Amino acid sequence: MLKIVVCVSGGGTNLQAILDALDEGKITNTQILGVLSNNPGAGALDRARSRGIPGIVMSPKEYGDREAFNEAFTAKMCELAPDLVVLAGFLVKIPPQMVSRFGDRIVNIHPSLIPAFCGVGYYGLKVHEKVLERGAKVTGATVHFVNDGMDEGPIISQKAVAVEEDDTPQTLQRRVMEQAEWILLPRAIDDIANGRIEVAGGRVVRK
Repeated sequence: MLKIVVCVSGGGTNLQAILDALDEGKITNTQILGVLSNNPGAGALDRARSRGIPGIVMSPKEYGDREAFNEAFTAKMCELAPDLVVLAGFLVKIPPQMVSRFGDRIVNIHPSLIPAFCGVGYYGLKVHEKVLERGAKVTGATVHFVNDGMDEGPIISQKAVAVEEDDTPQTLQRRVMEQAEWILLPRAIDDIANGRIEVAGGRVVRK
């Protein structure tokens, strides 16, 4: 049984996709230990609590400096001891010490086709704003393992989504969620839970 902690900063639509996939049997051999957020007002916490899943709040603002938060955050994750940490719209950089402790056991969903529109400053709606500014015709989403870089870890899966002529950042964000994010993230969790993928030579390979 794969035990996971889901980290979310906002409303939790990707968390909901995971919950729905669990209900529908699209994710198997998996248990959610808790949902952690840096935002006490995150809708994701309400989604978790309504399902009887513990909600945990840890905000960098509660600590004297970022290093103190990083140490506390890493300690909390070690205390929870998940087999996999799932970043589902988590707007906090994962501390190097946590990456070191968990190795290839942290996954992230990013709303673009990495290496396009990723890295520092590319998160949430900002990604879709930049896609439209550049006039890109195709965008999408990527699930990847997390390393010390920003959106640089081994790619698990990607899915392309068309950009429409009349798109706004909001309409494009919604289409990427519906057509890519909510499909890719549950599938990646199920693949990991059932031993279908591994990291070898810095790349993800299917067994």
